[in-house]
Amino acid sequence: MPPTPTHEVSQSCQEMTISSSRRSSMGEHVVVPRRTDAARNALTLDSTKADDESGFDTEHMQPTPQVSSKTIAPRPSTESSHIEPVVKASPRTLLANQETGDKEVPFVPKVPEKYGQQESEIEAIHTTPQAASLLRVTFDDILLTPAVLRHSYLGRGTEEDPYICEFIPNDPRNPLEWSTCRKWVVAIGASIATFVVTFCSSAYSSVTREIMREFDQSTIVVTLGLSLFVLGFAVGPVLFAPMSELYGRRLLNIVLFAALTAFNAGTAGANSITSLLVCRALGGIAGSGPMTNASGILADAFTAEQRGLAMAVFSGAVFVGPTLGPVVGSFVGERAGWRWVMGMMTIASGVVWIWSVVAIPETYSPVILERRAKALEKKTGKFFRTRLQIGGRRPSPTQAFRIALSRPWVMLFREPIVTLLSLYVAIIYGTLYLLFGAMPIVYSINRGWSIGIGSLSFLGVAIGMVAAVMYTVWDNSHRYIKLSRAAVEHREIGAAPEDRLPPAIIGSICLPVGLFWFSWTNGASIHRIVSIIATVPFGFGMTLVFLAVANYLIDSYVIYAASVMAANSIVRSLFGAAFPLFTPYMYQKLGIHWASSVAAFLALACMPLPLLFYRYGAGIRAKCEYSREASETLAKMMGNPSK
Repeated sequence: MPPTPTHEVSQSCQEMTISSSRRSSMGEHVVVPRRTDAARNALTLDSTKADDESGFDTEHMQPTPQVSSKTIAPRPSTESSHIEPVVKASPRTLLANQETGDKEVPFVPKVPEKYGQQESEIEAIHTTPQAASLLRVTFDDILLTPAVLRHSYLGRGTEEDPYICEFIPNDPRNPLEWSTCRKWVVAIGASIATFVVTFCSSAYSSVTREIMREFDQSTIVVTLGLSLFVLGFAVGPVLFAPMSELYGRRLLNIVLFAALTAFNAGTAGANSITSLLVCRALGGIAGSGPMTNASGILADAFTAEQRGLAMAVFSGAVFVGPTLGPVVGSFVGERAGWRWVMGMMTIASGVVWIWSVVAIPETYSPVILERRAKALEKKTGKFFRTRLQIGGRRPSPTQAFRIALSRPWVMLFREPIVTLLSLYVAIIYGTLYLLFGAMPIVYSINRGWSIGIGSLSFLGVAIGMVAAVMYTVWDNSHRYIKLSRAAVEHREIGAAPEDRLPPAIIGSICLPVGLFWFSWTNGASIHRIVSIIATVPFGFGMTLVFLAVANYLIDSYVIYAASVMAANSIVRSLFGAAFPLFTPYMYQKLGIHWASSVAAFLALACMPLPLLFYRYGAGIRAKCEYSREASETLAKMMGNPSK
């Protein structure tokens, strides 16, 4: 399944929380407070952020001079550190109103170029992100260093006008300022977690015949173990996405991976088909959380420009996991039995759980800052709040769950873009899980191969998927980024969402070609390599369509990205759960050629969709309520209300 990078409010709110410095460069209207002379001389600015942080001179509205981050002024007195507003209004900062676009943002006054003393080595140690070890950052969400305690926060520290808790310059707890190495440790950990979940979903399919014999059950009953696990994936975006925004990614990952490990162990020791199916269903629900959080973790730690390669690696894990599951599971099942396949999944999820505990820190900035604000209140006795809390943009648990449960369904039935593209992706996803049941029939039953050897046919799909990820990285760097930069130069917000779709057009052609090729060359009279090669364009086309459609939906709905991806995930999971259930009967009634062609005809019917939206997508988006509202909101946020 495609990365779901995740949450409509979380990413935009997080970026507002990370650094107030970026707002002034967007041309926003500001309310200009001024500081007393002592406070003005005490300001410390990072040279890389001085232009953004300061904005304009309070008297002449000129850019503020940049000051080296290696200098620091003497600590101001308590009385002189407060901001005196120009107007009598409270200096409390208000965030953007989505409907009006009005903003009131903090202003840092002009600072002389030469001031202060050289920062001591001890101070540098406490303010350099790389200085705090990964272990310390992982187990200390707050990280109250001396630099954090001495930082001059906006506000007065009263209940009416609390201090605004933000990341300080070079904050070790700011995920966007981590070293590249640390970011990739976290990204690879999140990708492996997703790989393990998808691996567990499909590895079960390799031992269904053994389970049928042991429990004396029909094919459809045993196949429910696969379908129920995939059906659980629909829960993640609806239930666990809002939970991660309320309680953080880390806590959810630890709890849910522990649950997944326990349920995998339950399947390994199940003494009845009922207990096995219950454990599989609960395991799928538990696994859906880390899958949903993984894309959110990448969005937390990587900027938009850095995120391309990270998302490509994550996507590879998402797609390769379910294709390798039957291959590895078949060989383990042949040699050690089906219970050891479940045991292997238990070990894999247990290792990832340990990794989540010791090496994947909290990355969701609103949660980090809320916890730090509480710690600062306890430490200083003053009032601290985050910008989201002051601006009223932090949803309550009731609001978060109500939106998560209702909005995806509304968008699914009222937005034709979401309806048609979600249906297309769901058909492709269902076809992948259909192949998990079809491959053993085609190669093991018809050709007499062993389960292990027959499962090697999935490697063709995996090769196509890896090739598609590589192509996506190339296309992003050689085509899309150029279009985006050209659009910015022409005062556009960025490349149009439709510019995401050319890879999907290529993929939509590869899908029916590969499926028809496989359908009519999979007979025993034709050499096996011919039909296995046919699965390469299927894997290639499937991945291109998944990634392009996901990016198109996110770009089209922006602030509603989590809801639109939740709708996509719900439909996709329903199809992925249903297709394996009728696969054996369809192949029995129609034969291997026509049964395989059913999916090919469905892919052929959907082939015009990417081209349709590429050509007419802008007009369709303008007529869709949520897409139009998202586009207008983004234009206001970027200081371009005419768009």
